[in-house]
Amino acid sequence: MILVSPHGVFSLMSVDRYLYHMRLSDDVLLDVMARFRAEMAKGLGRDTNSTATVKMLPSFVRSLPDGSEKGDFLAVDLGGSQFRALEVKVFNDGKQSSQLESKFYPTPKEVIQGSGTELFSYVADCLLDFMESKNLQHKKLPLGFTFSFPCKQTKLEEGALLAWTKHFKVRGVQGTDVVSSLRKALQKHKDIDVDVLAMVNDTVGTMMTCGYDDPHCEVGLIIGTGTNACYMEEMRHIDLVEGDEGRMCINTEWGAFGDDGALDDLRTEFDRELDLGSLNPGKQLFEKMISSLYLGELVRLILLKMTKEGLLFNGKVSTALLTKDKIEMKHVCAMEKYKEGLSNTKEILTELNLFPSEEDCIAVQHVCTIVSFRSANLCAAALAAILTRLRENKKVLRLRTTVGIDGGLYKTHPQYPKRLHKVVRRLVPNCDVRFLLSQSGSSKGAAMVTAVAYRLAAQRKQIDAVLAPFLLSLDTLREVKNKMRAELEYGLKRETQASATVKMLPTYVCGTPDGTESGKFLALDLGGTNFRVLLVKIRSGRRRSVQMYNKIFAIPLEIMQGTGEELFDHIVQCIADFLEYMGIKGARLPLGFTFSFPCRQASIDKGTLVGWTKGFKATDCEGEDVVDMLREAIRRRNEFDLDIVAVVNDTVGTMMTCGYEDPNCEIGLIAGTGSNVCYMEDMKNIEIVEGNEGKMCINTEWGGFGDNGCIDNIRTKYDKQVDEGSLNAGKQRYEKMTSGMYLGEIVRQILIDLTKQGLLFRGQISESLRKRGIFETKFLSQIESDRLALLQVRRILQQLGLDSTCEDSIIVKEVCGAVSRRAAQLCGAGLAAIVEKKRENRGVEHLQITVGVDGTLYKLHPHFSRVLQETVRELAPQCDVTFMLSEDGSGKGAALITAVAKRLHNIGRK
Repeated sequence: MILVSPHGVFSLMSVDRYLYHMRLSDDVLLDVMARFRAEMAKGLGRDTNSTATVKMLPSFVRSLPDGSEKGDFLAVDLGGSQFRALEVKVFNDGKQSSQLESKFYPTPKEVIQGSGTELFSYVADCLLDFMESKNLQHKKLPLGFTFSFPCKQTKLEEGALLAWTKHFKVRGVQGTDVVSSLRKALQKHKDIDVDVLAMVNDTVGTMMTCGYDDPHCEVGLIIGTGTNACYMEEMRHIDLVEGDEGRMCINTEWGAFGDDGALDDLRTEFDRELDLGSLNPGKQLFEKMISSLYLGELVRLILLKMTKEGLLFNGKVSTALLTKDKIEMKHVCAMEKYKEGLSNTKEILTELNLFPSEEDCIAVQHVCTIVSFRSANLCAAALAAILTRLRENKKVLRLRTTVGIDGGLYKTHPQYPKRLHKVVRRLVPNCDVRFLLSQSGSSKGAAMVTAVAYRLAAQRKQIDAVLAPFLLSLDTLREVKNKMRAELEYGLKRETQASATVKMLPTYVCGTPDGTESGKFLALDLGGTNFRVLLVKIRSGRRRSVQMYNKIFAIPLEIMQGTGEELFDHIVQCIADFLEYMGIKGARLPLGFTFSFPCRQASIDKGTLVGWTKGFKATDCEGEDVVDMLREAIRRRNEFDLDIVAVVNDTVGTMMTCGYEDPNCEIGLIAGTGSNVCYMEDMKNIEIVEGNEGKMCINTEWGGFGDNGCIDNIRTKYDKQVDEGSLNAGKQRYEKMTSGMYLGEIVRQILIDLTKQGLLFRGQISESLRKRGIFETKFLSQIESDRLALLQVRRILQQLGLDSTCEDSIIVKEVCGAVSRRAAQLCGAGLAAIVEKKRENRGVEHLQITVGVDGTLYKLHPHFSRVLQETVRELAPQCDVTFMLSEDGSGKGAALITAVAKRLHNIGRK
């Protein structure tokens, strides 16, 4: 096609060359994408936000619709040439249906350029008129406020205006909370009772409207008079808002991209001229390159210059070409309707008194195409940056998502949507993007944000009610400490020991290591599903050391719950294998037997099993001496002989291991599968053992605390469900609230209850959630890890067969936190009772003491140890407690007890 002008031949290729800088290659768009991503990162950072052009404003919208929203909601929409009031009815009928009624009101010039008081009074008056027309004035309804201007929000229902845009110039509003201004205006109308629950930007409203129809929608895009985008960002990346959990919608305010000169190499002389003639020169430069408010004016400036250069309209400059904003976006849209040929273009140009030739029409149509295509290209590049960020946040190779779109340019331009989609898909081939047109605009979105806020508030109330019993006040913890202290005393006294729940069992361990212990010792460790045999070499003197060699053997369930004879025969078989393995089958070595179950001891080498715990149920053992049972099993095998010197509890072993390193260690704590404490008690206080001199280690067996009902006031229905489903119902109640074996099961019971209430997993209880024991305590530790993003929490839940949303993951994490925090606090309250008793025993004002600690819950849980230590400090302020991690208390500790017992025995003999 050739265009003829007074100056010669002018072709379409010449138009392309004339507007060369507006035609952007994919390489340029990828570069724009990278620049925009860098600006997003700046906007999210606390230290860099102030200098970022893309402000990345938190919207405090934390959740998308999930389909369970219901109720009547009001919405008001302020931000364009008209003001709109709406009533939105949302039905929870399984079809996610809603009903919308609205009324438009003009926004007179005197209102949008008057005072703030006048503006908000006008909005309140319009809302009252709407409510009266719908007979709603006597109802108390929640309201969502769409306010389509840049705001800095500090809450969902609080936001200060940063700057007016779109020809609004209202005085006295900038820097003030617009929701507060609206509330004040509404309060003047005594006839209506409206609760403003949420303020949203039109972009966020668009995302929420589309999100109600498509759960994959997590991006909102406006391409109309203005342009903007929002998306759901991970909280851990938003420095401007406290907290790391979940996601929050970020209103990018991308219109200001390039205000710092970042796009100067892409801006043409026409962009600069347009900017200089605008109401806000130097600002919103990206918006001025892509929004419909400016594209018509951009076309006018290009046509004016081309005409002045004699390339169009025979060089005749009409009044229309000299008049600002004379060419509007509607003209550009009409001229790009290619199916209608050049008729629209000719008609529009003739109306503007330009009297074009056919060649002029072709050239003008091509200018419109280049200008609107550049708009779509730039919009696609910025949108592609957001989609890439979403994909990387989710750590997926391929992203599936939906972009909710609104705006006149997208809706009315015949080619724009197709161009935008095509370029986006080319720039981010690893993203499957659905573009969903918002049918009800941003106003319904405000109602949806309000509906979601309303749902979340109701859910929050229900979740808080479920978790409230797990939040223990300081007074409650003091009460637990005092009750524990009383139970310790009952266990020590002869007349009350039989009925005491805390058994305070004497261990006959009467000393801690002094550094002179030496020799080779065997240790056995039975306390869970695994059994260990160890050879421990202790060296004294200047080269003091402990060397250990061990082997682990499994104990099958059928042996754990078979006969006592089968259990001890299995243990002896394991010992034989180990002695063979180490080549020491002929040596008669002293042996310490760590037996981590409640035993009543008559001497250091005699222990009568009080009762099984931790899932063991072997028959004919309770009431029997476990050392005798071990000796008989060795005799039955008749392969080797051992000198069984001591039967010890793992808690005592933990204390002895730490005591070897720190002589101030006189307390041992286990916080793992089970929970227990031992400590060195003054002999004069142990009425059930003869003698008043020296000290003896007392194995408290505090897991039974509360078996008499003394802590029933803090037991929840979930604790009772776990207890009733356990192998030893009614026993070890304190242990069932504090130990790793049961915490996961408490969590599972709570999750079932929350799911039944429709607060989790879409109200569907999966088969896996019904399985007892599926929620192991190790999952609590993983889920509560501060380093773990919610995406990883979701993966853990998926491994358990629980298909969770982001919101589900937050709730699960909160439940885990409540259960483990209570466990640590209760454990701390019990320990505070012990250290206070130690302080009083010594008769000192201030006690310095070390607690040796072992157990996976204490070692591996990210918060348990900190909460426990804080609780002890709070409840025993006169005690300075050092916590020392034990290295293998049940193995090394058993050998050390055996070595100490041998040393003390030798001293006694001498």
